[in-house]
This record gives sequence, C-alpha cells and structure tokens, in this order.
Amino acid sequence: MDVVMLSRLQFAVAVFFHFIFVPLTLGLSVLIAIMETKYVRTGDETYKKMAKFWGKLFLINFALGVVTGITLEFQFGTNWSRYSEYVGDIFGSLLAIEATVAFFLESTFIAVWAFGWERVSKKVHLAAIWLVALAGNLSALWIILANGWMQHPVGYVLRNGRAELSDFLSVVVNPFAWGQYGHTIFASWMLSGFFVLGVSAWHLARKSHLDFFRLSVRIAAPFTLIFALLVAVQGHNHAQIVAKYQPAKLAAMESHWETGKNVPMYLLAWPDQDGRKNAIEALPIPNMLSILAFDAADAEVKGLDAFPAEDVPPVLPTFLSFRFMAGCGAVFILLAAAAWWKRKDLEEHPRLLKALTLLIPLPYLSIMAGWAVAEIGRQPWIVYNLMRTSDAASPVPSSSVGLSLAAFVVVYTFLGIVDIYLLRKYARKGPQD
Repeated sequence: MDVVMLSRLQFAVAVFFHFIFVPLTLGLSVLIAIMETKYVRTGDETYKKMAKFWGKLFLINFALGVVTGITLEFQFGTNWSRYSEYVGDIFGSLLAIEATVAFFLESTFIAVWAFGWERVSKKVHLAAIWLVALAGNLSALWIILANGWMQHPVGYVLRNGRAELSDFLSVVVNPFAWGQYGHTIFASWMLSGFFVLGVSAWHLARKSHLDFFRLSVRIAAPFTLIFALLVAVQGHNHAQIVAKYQPAKLAAMESHWETGKNVPMYLLAWPDQDGRKNAIEALPIPNMLSILAFDAADAEVKGLDAFPAEDVPPVLPTFLSFRFMAGCGAVFILLAAAAWWKRKDLEEHPRLLKALTLLIPLPYLSIMAGWAVAEIGRQPWIVYNLMRTSDAASPVPSSSVGLSLAAFVVVYTFLGIVDIYLLRKYARKGPQD
C-alpha cells in the first residue's frame, strides 16, 4: 500500500475516533444549559441534579475528545506537508482562530462550570455553561469552514506556486461550508437528544429514578424531534449545494451515470464502476433526482459520464454511505416522534424503551457515514479542482506511516474503550443523592 493511501487511512482513523466524542459534546452542552436554566428560573433542585448528572457524562466525553483531537492538527505537518505548504496560508488561519479563540473560551468556562458549583452565583454558573455550549459550537464552525474551503475553495489567488488568502470574508461566508455546518450541528444535537433518551429509557425500563428520568425525557424528546426534522431539511438543502458545486459527488451519491433531464431516482441500485453503469437498477421514481437536485422535473443532472475516469470518485462507498445515512434519517424521525408522543408515560411502552436504548450507537454511525460521503465523494481531490490527494502527502517512507497507523489504531481503540466504559458506568449508576 502506497504512502498516500496509508496517510489517508491514518487521518481517517484519527478523524473517526475523534468524532466519537465531538457530536455529544456539541449537543449535550446545550441540553445541560437548558436544564440549568430551568433550575435557575424555578429553583427546583431536580433540574440542578439533572445538570450535574448529565454534566458528569459530558465532562468524561469532553476530556477524551480533547486528547483525540490534539493529534489531528499535527498530521498536516507530518503526513500532509505538501498540502500544508500549498494551502497553509488559508487553512492554517482558520485552525488558528479555532484554537486561540473558540477552544480557549470553551476550556476556560468549562473549568468555571465544573468547579464553580456553590462557589459562584447561580447566574454566573449558568452563564458559564451557556458560554461552553456557544464556544464548543463556534469551535466546530471554524473547523468546518476549513473543511468547507477544501470542498469549495474560494477567496484565494495562486501566487509563488501556492494558494494564498486574498478574501477572508469569502472564506467565512462560503455557502458550501455553512451547508456542512448546519447539517453537522443539527445532527450532533439530535445525537445528544437520542443519547439522553436512550439512557433515560434504560432507567425507566428498570423503574429506576422514575421522576428524574421522566423529566429528562420531557426535555430531550421535543429537542430530539426538532433536530431530527431539521437534519432532514438541511440535508436536502446541502445536497442541492453539492449538486451545484460538486456534481461528480452528487452523481456518485446516487450512482447516476448518464447526463440527462427528467432523471429518476432508483430505490434499488448497485453501481458497477468498472463498467460505468449500474449492475442493478430497479424501482424508479420518475423525475425525482432532477426535482431533489434542482427543484425542477426537467432539470439536467450531470452523470458520471460527464467526467474523466480519473476524476470520478469511488462510487460504491459513496453511494452506500449516502443510502445508509438517508435511511437512518427516516428512522430517527419516526423514533423521535414516537418518543415525543409517548413522553408523558414512556415507561409504559417497553418496546419503545428497548428501541431507544439499543439504538444509541445508530446516530454515531449515521454521522460517520455522512462524513464518509463528504470525504470519499470529494476524491481524487484534497482541495476540490485545485489539488489532488496524490500530490498532497509528505515524501516519507510507507513503512513509517504504516507504523504510526498501527500505533494510532491501538491508542485510539484503548481511548474508545475507556470512553464507552466510563459513560456506561456512570450512566447506569444514575444520579447521586
């Protein structure tokens, strides 16, 4: 295996392990802030106990997320030095803002919140958790602005053999990046809602701390349903952005091979990339792909035949990841709607309780599939239509990257096991008196 593929695998391992922690951090901080707001407004000690219980799980997740995130940025210098040299003027500025502003703010106020119980006033403590939630989601914005620039590069000029920043505002308002950000944030908040519902369902099924977890469900259920719906709406919006700026990725997502108008969407398909066609193609919905991509039945949708073979992304993994993500989205809406409908007596519905508990991992897998679509579907470009992935890797021996990849897998597997063990342990323990 060559150094480019090994470097890609290592970065993929690092990113996917890191993203086990990120979405729960983004959404759970908001839910905790809502719970503590209710405590400050009502004086009800149950809400304070809720903020502390869910806050303990948040802190475990946050701490391990920081550890796994530190190594990511170093890879741009070790594994992707040619990429960093070529576009570091743009990419580096966004990461610098994330580290020096958003992450610093988040880290400062998370300490105030964690150690400030009974030491600062209720309103100051409440402000701290809202600032943690704001800073965490702001940190994600700068990271996704950097990724969005790789997907749709804007605001740069080619000078002295490299891409240099010429219009910072264009980078910040990049429509592709904001589409990604909305989809990612809504998915993360939905995931956090399902996490609270799943843990609460486990306790309700065992008649444990009934009042506490009933109240948790009443907060989490509408929150989860709202963001499950918003994920679907924003997903459609972002797919249209992809159709505009990355037509090859859209064609791979739908395994669409021939450019044409009035393009149907096939419910059952299986791509054959070598033959540049679908090996299976059945159950068409007339005009649906044209409508979904451009809001017009007679709209032309570019097929993969419009691109040279060397510019076509890997179709099968892109197609399957997209179908899995979209299918999960339908499940999430149905499950969130059921939890909201039964929120007042959820403990009386054992099948729903079991489903909510067992499906805690599914939003994680769905988000991972979404990022697989974003990254695999962009290939062979590391910066779309500007720099190929094959030109971006560091000139280092394959054996060195293989060794570091093995070390990453071992360390991250250990950290993942620690995170799951601690979350499971304290989630099962329930709130402390």
